[in-house]
Amino acid sequence: MRIISGLYKSRKIVAPKNLPVRPTTDMAKESLFNIINNLYYFDDISVLDLFAGTGNISYEFASRGTENITCVDQDFGCIKFINQTAQKFEMPIQTIKSDVFKFLEKTQIQSNIIFADPPYNFSDEQFAKIPELVFINNLLLDDGVLIVEHSKHTNLSELEHYRYSKSYGGNVFSFFEKA
Repeated sequence: MRIISGLYKSRKIVAPKNLPVRPTTDMAKESLFNIINNLYYFDDISVLDLFAGTGNISYEFASRGTENITCVDQDFGCIKFINQTAQKFEMPIQTIKSDVFKFLEKTQIQSNIIFADPPYNFSDEQFAKIPELVFINNLLLDDGVLIVEHSKHTNLSELEHYRYSKSYGGNVFSFFEKA
């Protein structure tokens, strides 16, 4: 994976092969950040990266100037890799090793952007639980957006707070906002 823009543009980051991850493709990530770039100033926002995996999305935010980034993943290897990479590049990324659903039930962290990249084989109920917990627990700031990455075989358009989706190959980003 590579960082597309910002301070660390073109830097390649190689994750260990034994991590249980499916990193967002560079093409999909670039398209996603083009959308976000039109909505926010990166140095003015806070980001919560759920199911963070390799930290791919968080590194992109950090490279573009975001200074308040929290990554949540339940895999110790993923958290260790994110911590090592953040330290190497001096990126302002905090990590929390936790089951994402338990974290969402208990946290009081509010963010401008919450990005969730759960396993593509999640059930419809598991996907639905992500926006449900985010909105029930008021985790988005007023101008905030929840972005859920999923496969083209998953449809989240019937869920409450859903606004729109963007597809890039087999990747889909569904956007959720407060009413």
